[in-house]
Amino acid sequence: MPMSERDPAQFEKDLVNQVAMEFLREQKVARRWGIFFRFLFAAYLLLFLIIYVGGESDMRAGGFGVSRFTALVEVDGVIATDTEASADNIVAGLRAAFEDERTAGVIMRINSPGGSPVQAGYVFDEMRRLRKEYPDTPIYAVITDLCASGGYYIAVGADKIYADKASIVGSIGVIMAGFGFVDSLDKLGVERRVRHAGENKGFMDPFMPARDDEVAHVDGMLDEIYQQFISVVKEGRGTRLKDDPAIFSGLVWTGEKSLELGLVDALGSSSYVAREIVGAKEIMDFTRRENYFDRFARRVGAAMAEQFLEPALSLR
Repeated sequence: MPMSERDPAQFEKDLVNQVAMEFLREQKVARRWGIFFRFLFAAYLLLFLIIYVGGESDMRAGGFGVSRFTALVEVDGVIATDTEASADNIVAGLRAAFEDERTAGVIMRINSPGGSPVQAGYVFDEMRRLRKEYPDTPIYAVITDLCASGGYYIAVGADKIYADKASIVGSIGVIMAGFGFVDSLDKLGVERRVRHAGENKGFMDPFMPARDDEVAHVDGMLDEIYQQFISVVKEGRGTRLKDDPAIFSGLVWTGEKSLELGLVDALGSSSYVAREIVGAKEIMDFTRRENYFDRFARRVGAAMAEQFLEPALSLR
């Protein structure tokens, strides 16, 4: 029928029905794709759980029926509260390793430039406590690339220390660094306004000239921590240390030279220590690491916080 001869009301009704049907068809297609992607995500998550949890249980259970093994705890990176090499993570791994009845010995594998003396001290104290609680389970430190400052603080808590001939070892000392911007504000034409109660509350202000009494106070604190460090090293190494003042000067040495100075006991890798020293060549990793779920949850939490906070921030 020609367009001009059709009933306008009927035409409008047919057009509305056609649009509605097309809309419903698109909704069904979208729904099918949504179901498909949800199913795909669920399958991926299930597979991940099987692999991750299965692997985790194999590692903790000893896997493949291993009756005796060498437990491994990594100290990798900067030693600080918000890193994987935090005292909480290291101590948790150590406790799990010592508590497992199949542990023949424990290796602390260290690759660290150092970090917080407090965090390193926590680990050292726990190593000594566990050693007393489990007298038949030896603990060895194995240095890979670097074991400096706080890393060495932890290493001396072990019964013996092993390193590679090219490892970098030492840096026994304490450092505090900062900057001074005394004249920068005047040059920029900026007036700084700081109020504080307490004569020394604003000490070592980087925008003010350093005062002799403030510098002396900080130097005293650094020396106190430095003497604590020296005491821990001497306690851990004992008569094995050579009588050389350079050892406590902050210098570093190769593993080969460290052997001569008594900073390490022998050259060897983790596999060597497990096989030849502990006598259990199978190594089980007890290092506590952030898992994918924790990382995912943190990222989701950060994203949600950003969504909630962004409207408020945009009103400023």
